[in-house]
Amino acid sequence: MFPTSIAGSLPKPSWLAEPNRLWPQWRLAGAELAAGKRDATLLALKLQEDAGIDIVTDGEQSRQHFVHGFLEQVDGIDFGRRVEIGIRADRYKAMVPTVTAALALKGRVHATEAQFARAHTTRRLKFTLPGPMTIADTIADAHYGDRVKLAFAFAELINREARALADDGVDVIQFDEPAFNVYMEAVKDWGIAALERAAEGLAATTAVHICYGYGIPANVEWKATLGAAWRQYEAIFPALSRSRIDQVSLECRNSKVPLELLALLAGKDVLLGAIDVATDAVETPEDVAAVIGEAMRYVPRERIIPCTNCGMAPMRRETALAKLTALGAGAKLARERFG
Repeated sequence: MFPTSIAGSLPKPSWLAEPNRLWPQWRLAGAELAAGKRDATLLALKLQEDAGIDIVTDGEQSRQHFVHGFLEQVDGIDFGRRVEIGIRADRYKAMVPTVTAALALKGRVHATEAQFARAHTTRRLKFTLPGPMTIADTIADAHYGDRVKLAFAFAELINREARALADDGVDVIQFDEPAFNVYMEAVKDWGIAALERAAEGLAATTAVHICYGYGIPANVEWKATLGAAWRQYEAIFPALSRSRIDQVSLECRNSKVPLELLALLAGKDVLLGAIDVATDAVETPEDVAAVIGEAMRYVPRERIIPCTNCGMAPMRRETALAKLTALGAGAKLARERFG
């Protein structure tokens, strides 16, 4: 009961990349960089296992960014033609590459890191991919001329890589869709359909991560404008409940999402964010168990998977490790208390 997982990313070691950065620069190159990524992946797996995390990830140690790590292996994108755009409904600005031709995969995207992680853990393995709506919101388009067409083009490519990851032995494939908390009508109109296309035919468990974002200043400032109760998910949870996706990951610890909204996800496993990634304050096991206990009012206990609110990539490593330990210990306490 209460198997633990994380949203996906962990901080990279300072010898591999700049610390405390969402878009860090690598500190190695060539063969040394490849070896460093493997070493960092081993470390990420070991730290999760030691902390009592049951469904582990590669920590996204081989990716500079959760979206652009995928885009680097896609033809039809000009990385030399970068433009500044507003993303997540102009929540913040970013310099992004431009789609200039029909999209196609260059080959496998994440085979090396997925197969390496699978070979070095006996625990269930989760691997994360950016979702099609979020990719379409994080890139400039000079070819398709239509955001829906662009998103479905990416969904085709994501699906091909997701199927290959399942063949690599990945147990859970999670699609990261932070755009789902911004474009509510579009989510219902075409976003979930694009997500289902990305997940089509997968034998692995499928998940979608839709939280309110990393603990970076732009997100913290935006969340301060959302009011006393974040009811945005009320508009999309019923549609997600009807979808073919198996699991939904969202932010609960220190968020203002009314937990009664979780009842709208009937039939889905809930990756319950019980660790706040927007603060360096480390949760206690009691804090984690309390979030689990509250969620049990709305979600069957067998469907609760304690998790982090979002990725930990920009966080200080010692803080992230302490929070992982609290997550594992808190789930253990919850098993003792509610089992």
